[in-house]
Amino acid sequence: MKASVIMSTYNAEEWLEKVIWGFSVQTDTDFEIIIADDGSGPKTKELLEKLRKEIDIPIIHVWQEDAGFQKSQILNKAILASNSDYLIFTDGDCIPRKDFISVHLNYREKGYFLSGGYFMLPMNVSMAITKHDIVEQNCFNTKWLIEKGLKKSFKTAKLNSSGFWSRFFNFITPTKATWNGHNASGWKEDLLFINGFNQEMQYGGQDRELGERLVNKGLKSKQIRYSAIVIHLDHARGYVNEETWRKNFAIRENTRKNKVVKTAIGIDSNLK
Repeated sequence: MKASVIMSTYNAEEWLEKVIWGFSVQTDTDFEIIIADDGSGPKTKELLEKLRKEIDIPIIHVWQEDAGFQKSQILNKAILASNSDYLIFTDGDCIPRKDFISVHLNYREKGYFLSGGYFMLPMNVSMAITKHDIVEQNCFNTKWLIEKGLKKSFKTAKLNSSGFWSRFFNFITPTKATWNGHNASGWKEDLLFINGFNQEMQYGGQDRELGERLVNKGLKSKQIRYSAIVIHLDHARGYVNEETWRKNFAIRENTRKNKVVKTAIGIDSNLK
């Protein structure tokens, strides 16, 4: 198996189903899906049982009890459950373009991690996307999206970029190639070495902090935001609060200042 796709979710079955359908039509299908479930109710498990009968990609459900926003911990548990040496991370609200897996696999290289982006959709367009639109890739067609209510913008060019132009845009973009949880990938051995995600961190920068420790380890990053394309479905973010942001910012400051490589509370705290 070439890769394991790890995606986080929490009580968002409608969005999660759309995302999994996106992975079911990938041009390269030699991968597994690992659902990092941060305490969803039984409807998520029921959905996954249904989808296992409808698609050919293996689906592994890693679940933990709901104890508030504990995404870092469930991602670490998902890393331990993975069965390949290359891990691709995304979220259960990001539908991948059909070449998403092949792009990550083509760009992977020892000593590097990959940094992708996303294209944010408004709620009305997110709701309009059906299984048919995913299978036929209508949801990556600029004209179709505008017909469904998306406002015209120069940013839509990202959705159709490929070949020379995607490589060119990756090269000239001023955006730094950071670890972005919705679209990033790396070697499992590197993630295990740094002890995975810092479980002291809740929402706000925990993905970036992991990437900063990978850099402290000596890794470099590749920019693929115009090559590995996902569309981000809209949703509320009730878990955001200022206190958590301040705490996470202080942790990241310490990681950068002291060149921290291994987090003290990470993957190894989940080993039995």
